[in-house]
Amino acid sequence: MTLARMVRTAPLPRSFGVVRKPGLGLFLGILTGLLATLGIAYSQTAEENAAALADIILAVDTIWFVIAGILVFFMQAGFGLLEAGFVRVKNTTNILMKNVLDASLGAVVWWAVGFGFAFGGSQGSFIGGDSFFPALGGLTDTSGGVSEAAVFFFQWAFAATAATIVSGALAERTKFSAYLFYTVFVTGIIYPIVIHWGWGGGWLGDRGFMDYAGSTLVHSVGAWAGMMGAILVGPRIGKYVGSEIRAIPGHNMTLATLGMFILWFGWYGFNPGSTLGLSGGLATEAAWIAINTTLSAGAGAIVAVAIAKMRYGKADLGLTLNGALAGLVSITAGCGFVEPWAALLIGAIGGGVVVFSVEFFDRIRIDDPVGAISVHGACGVWGTLAVGLFATAGAAEAWGAPGHGLFMGGGFRALFEQLIGVLAIFAWVTVTAGILFFVIKNTIGLRVSEQEELAGLDVQEHGIGAYPEFPTVAPGVAVEVSAGEELPAAGHAGGD
Repeated sequence: MTLARMVRTAPLPRSFGVVRKPGLGLFLGILTGLLATLGIAYSQTAEENAAALADIILAVDTIWFVIAGILVFFMQAGFGLLEAGFVRVKNTTNILMKNVLDASLGAVVWWAVGFGFAFGGSQGSFIGGDSFFPALGGLTDTSGGVSEAAVFFFQWAFAATAATIVSGALAERTKFSAYLFYTVFVTGIIYPIVIHWGWGGGWLGDRGFMDYAGSTLVHSVGAWAGMMGAILVGPRIGKYVGSEIRAIPGHNMTLATLGMFILWFGWYGFNPGSTLGLSGGLATEAAWIAINTTLSAGAGAIVAVAIAKMRYGKADLGLTLNGALAGLVSITAGCGFVEPWAALLIGAIGGGVVVFSVEFFDRIRIDDPVGAISVHGACGVWGTLAVGLFATAGAAEAWGAPGHGLFMGGGFRALFEQLIGVLAIFAWVTVTAGILFFVIKNTIGLRVSEQEELAGLDVQEHGIGAYPEFPTVAPGVAVEVSAGEELPAAGHAGGD
């Protein structure tokens, strides 16, 4: 019951001077509290008032960081739904399970070693060397303008994002045990070292490499690791038959669409949250970053569906969803460096990049069921290089970069530094992830058996399908014929 309703419905005594208007009473109460607060502030010293104000600013910036981290964490739900929609019904439980454990294992590994490798004291500008297993009192530093504990939480959500990207590229044929093994190494070693290079006091940051929220530092790391895994695990059965490339449609575009919108929503934590606070003019910057993020996503979707219609004669929903995500990934590096018109252009080009990249990886026989390598890898590269083309002078100078965008009159220096960062991270991830997947393949095994793949990973790996009360798709319809599979008679997902 609201205060106003309580006043209106409560019996009032018939005496002179009773306050019958709740608005006036509420105003007097607020005024009394304000006067009391001002009196306390007046009685304090200037130093005490300054300390109190600084504490309030720290609290506001810290809670903004925490809320942004929560939004980024919610992207795990988006990835889960998107990937579930893009795989076949018989592999839905498996892909959802992997998304759950990305966040769960990632939390423990990030606490144990990941955060220390990423943000610990720099060892030769290559890797962090302390802050492992941080205790409750070990994340108290506020010299960066926010609580270090908030930094830990926000960056864990980023780490979980990088690991989840890998699961999409290896979907529908990878052992669950192998997945558990590699996600620990990606979250605990491969990814944190890259973060140290760019954001943790490493050599890339010292050179002025500009990646505001992680087109390359986050998204491309997951994509290149997924690419190496996809190469070593091989394509799904029936995907490539001779010179023919066969489509293997996902089972639920409703889930995929909802997943895309959740990811778009979460990106408002990913990009605007990377301001690291709201004080000192950062609230306005966060708002502009939100505008840039929105324009780029919309332009990516529009261009992707337009190209799909022209090339294939159909307005392909899958490519449209990935087009929106391509726009989001493309603007992630430059969201705080470029003008809105440039953000729109960056997203539009990203929408085209993802369509042609999907075709390219199919031509070279790298099977990526959800398009993760194209969305996060190819568009991550484009977005990072685009900063070297469109970054404004003021934003680049504030970041400490040695130059600004080529098309903004800044010359080639910024573009050169962006290219160095892209190539260095590509080399690091492909080599380390390649070794990791090679070791897994030749020890515990990377791929399920042919029989398990044909039957589906849900029942084989987890004992139950995603829809145990509904019949599975019968052999002979598009989902199975497109893969060239020969399956036993259809039963129930999760049945005997």
